[in-house]
Amino acid sequence: MSTYARTTETGFQIPPLIYPTGSLTPIISQTTIEFHYGKHLQTYVDNLNKFVAETEFEGMTLREIISQAPPGPLQNNAGQVLNHLLYFEQFTPSPPGTNRPGGNLKNFIRFDFGNFDTFKKKMEEAATSLFGSGWVWLAQKENGKLNIVSCYNGDTPLRHKMTPLYGIDVWEHAYYLDYQNRRAEHVRKLWEIVDWDMVESRLDI
Repeated sequence: MSTYARTTETGFQIPPLIYPTGSLTPIISQTTIEFHYGKHLQTYVDNLNKFVAETEFEGMTLREIISQAPPGPLQNNAGQVLNHLLYFEQFTPSPPGTNRPGGNLKNFIRFDFGNFDTFKKKMEEAATSLFGSGWVWLAQKENGKLNIVSCYNGDTPLRHKMTPLYGIDVWEHAYYLDYQNRRAEHVRKLWEIVDWDMVESRLDI
């Protein structure tokens, strides 16, 4: 999946999901995927295409729009499209047994957080304490250092000159059908399906 892909004739489009809609069950149910990916994300894409039409942003990439659009509906919808594409791309139906990052990502996490368990705890604390709707990201600063970033609503680390690596969606539509108000349980369960190879591929090394 190309996160920044678009078609020049019809605008931005949702790329095909890279796994079957029911394959993340029971962590994320098929019903949630169908609503979250098929309906919520589609709405953001439709709005994005509407807001860029016949403006100076028409023909720009998603990254360019996020970097240049002023605060408002266009910026919010562009951020949400990016966030959601990265979010759905980072999961796998068949994680390895231990499902922990390896390679360069393991070394980065150990250097900046001490160990993986400390990193997990900090991510979970940020995701459960963020008030209202938004995202919590493991992001990479321009100097290479990893950081945990809380973003409200449609904000994204890209707007703060950081590279988003692993994101937790804490909008209620991401978890309410499966977990009701149990956001913390949802956040903990997500570790079981993270595709760490995909997350590592986003590193700037």
